[in-house]
Amino acid sequence: MSTTAFTPLTTTDSEVLITAAGRAAEAAGVAVSVTVLDAGGHLLAFRRDDRAVLISGETSTRKAYTALQLNAATADLVDLVKPDGPFHSLPTALDRPLLFIAGGLPIHRDGHLIGAIGVGGGAPEQDHGFAATALDAISR
Repeated sequence: MSTTAFTPLTTTDSEVLITAAGRAAEAAGVAVSVTVLDAGGHLLAFRRDDRAVLISGETSTRKAYTALQLNAATADLVDLVKPDGPFHSLPTALDRPLLFIAGGLPIHRDGHLIGAIGVGGGAPEQDHGFAATALDAISR
């Protein structure tokens, strides 16, 4: 049985992600919270801007968790949970902290899911953009 080696998400990676997302948000004049989870859903890093609304901490964490569990950008899942969507009952069917609002992205390395990032505090499209900027920072 062969296994493919890959590097898991590290605390150094998580700091790069947090910093890149924070800088992107600051440049846009938006105060956010950023959460980074490892592949097991464990918290690697969290930062809330002093000016960010308190609930952004919870939303960033739930977005990251949702992106990790479903291995998909939360922006791509929004329509699936609308009343006529195929996953309409998913948010209430499970006792899990899922949140189907743009701003959560899975993190892959060498074809493996290694974690997720969630950003909360801006408009959903902004949060998604800040998370994508962060992913670009660790893929260089």
